[in-house]
Amino acid sequence: MKKYILILLLALPTLLQAQTKAKIYDLLIGTYTTGKSEGIYVYQFNATTGKAIYLNKVTGVNNPSYLTVSTNRKFVYSVNEVGTERTGSVSSFSFEPKSGELKLLNKQPSNGAGPCYIMADKANKNVFVANYAGGSLTVLPIKADGSLAEPSQTIQDEGTGVDKDRQEKAHVHTAALSPDEKFLFYTDLGTDKLNICDYDPSAAKPLQPATTPFIMVKPGNGPRHIAIAPNKKFLYLIQEMGAAITAYQYADGKLNAIQTVSLIADGFKGKVGAADIHISPDGKFLYSTNRGDANEIEVFKINQINGKLTFVQRTSSLGKTPRNFNIDPTGKFLLVANQNSDDIYVFSINKTTGKLTYTNQKLEIGNPSCLKFAAIQ
Repeated sequence: MKKYILILLLALPTLLQAQTKAKIYDLLIGTYTTGKSEGIYVYQFNATTGKAIYLNKVTGVNNPSYLTVSTNRKFVYSVNEVGTERTGSVSSFSFEPKSGELKLLNKQPSNGAGPCYIMADKANKNVFVANYAGGSLTVLPIKADGSLAEPSQTIQDEGTGVDKDRQEKAHVHTAALSPDEKFLFYTDLGTDKLNICDYDPSAAKPLQPATTPFIMVKPGNGPRHIAIAPNKKFLYLIQEMGAAITAYQYADGKLNAIQTVSLIADGFKGKVGAADIHISPDGKFLYSTNRGDANEIEVFKINQINGKLTFVQRTSSLGKTPRNFNIDPTGKFLLVANQNSDDIYVFSINKTTGKLTYTNQKLEIGNPSCLKFAAIQ
């Protein structure tokens, strides 16, 4: 018996070290360079303590307002969001996770004005770019060295909405692949459409209209961003102008609306502007941000059986214009980027209730607009 106790005591420090070993990630921050920012910033984020330490940055890149990281973590792609009339561009970078070093590989046109969103498929075959001002979606193939080829396809949306100021033409805002990557969804704020495409990465034109090519949201609501539940059964669509979230049952490229919830607090009379939406890694909670005069984060509990949302919490983003936020891969922290107050605040997540608590930790970065996590190893 004494022998076993001795062995346990000798092993205890190693066991404790394994349990307390910090989980470290790269935190990449996209920005608008029209203010204090110089480009893309890379921090080392400790998912045990919630602290972030500066690693590196890349300058000379114009308005890298949205980023995506390749699945092999060797490359980063950013939009260059410029102009309401002039065609924007897309930049590719090599990426060294341990040092956070980014090196420009090349740039390509986005085939539309104001590119505001970019994502890559899991196989690193293509990136998809939403041109907000241009009202189009563009596909750019990824070369073997990680650089981008010229666009292979551009889908130009047409149409208007009921709001003559905001919906005077098409405004494509985001793109999201289905979990099996057989379908691609993209939103058009200007026409109140959530578009659905079949995706074949080997085709010369990878995107083709699906059997049901689009679904409509309430006129004037302005669809913006998408989140798909980890169980792959539900899709959630946040609508910027209506400050609402619609939940859909999802199966094989088909969507069936089951619920719409408002982000607006009872009695609130100010301006709204719903922005981002994410689901906790365990799939239990959904988070969203609302800009305008609200400047807050909302928390909802997800019913695991029917996908419906139940309101949990509304809390201040502690800054102005919470354009983007993200949840670290462990699900312990939520970081929110306040574009117009030049700051990023770190909140802890209660994994039982989903509620947020400010950790008293923040980063001061000019016009932050995108947060992406990447594993170091």
